[in-house]
Amino acid sequence: MFRTAQLLVRLAGKVAVITGGASGIGEATAKEFIANGAKVIIADIQDDLGHAVAAELGPDATYTHCDVADESQIAAAVDLAVSRHGHLDILFSNAGIGGATSQDDDMASLDMAAFDRVMAVNARSTLAGVKHAARAMSAGVVLCTASVASVLPVPEAAIYSVSKAAVVAVVRAAAAPMARRGLRVNAISPTTTVTPMVTRLPAAVLSKMFSGSNVVGIEPEYVARAAVYLASDEARYINGHNLVVDKGYSVYKAADAGVAMPAGTSN
Repeated sequence: MFRTAQLLVRLAGKVAVITGGASGIGEATAKEFIANGAKVIIADIQDDLGHAVAAELGPDATYTHCDVADESQIAAAVDLAVSRHGHLDILFSNAGIGGATSQDDDMASLDMAAFDRVMAVNARSTLAGVKHAARAMSAGVVLCTASVASVLPVPEAAIYSVSKAAVVAVVRAAAAPMARRGLRVNAISPTTTVTPMVTRLPAAVLSKMFSGSNVVGIEPEYVARAAVYLASDEARYINGHNLVVDKGYSVYKAADAGVAMPAGTSN
């Protein structure tokens, strides 16, 4: 009985920074981390919402403004955790943007400035998070939110798909160097999740991007619980992994794809 109760509080004494922590997956993860015994720094650009979430979660939550496109602000969030709590154990690089849709209407007119912005927020910030975790943590875990689009690219969100594939590439490339420092780094790739970023998309865009039950989406708390597991000591031997939380979408959708090559082409 004692061991069962102990396992239910998986993050006792841990300190975490969660970027994009004021809403969606980040907010759900902050709640789950605190319920599992952690103290959390919520880092976001949504100041009013972030302060409200921190107040709701109580004394174990602190809000700080953080634009992840600016490396110095990621560094400041990490430093805040260490100065306030004495150490940092978990960095969850979760903040991200979707970019405009559709992104494949004409690849010849691709907006490279829009690409640079999505990459800066989604991919470059992930690498910056790894860098500052390595600087500040002597042991612990880096988690990164990727997407099912990193496994099975979504043509209507081509730029976003590239950025999330880059997140997984960062995780895999960083796994061995981070392990030498006593750190683990892993990604979570959720399918369509009921977050503000997704619910703002028109229904027609969602139905074009995804199919069947995937359009309905999953609740962010289920992604958050995957994050709790990967951040806990129960996952101590998991490193460089991309945990796909997608209801099997990437399996059956890939199997159904069977896209025929245009006439006159070969692979």
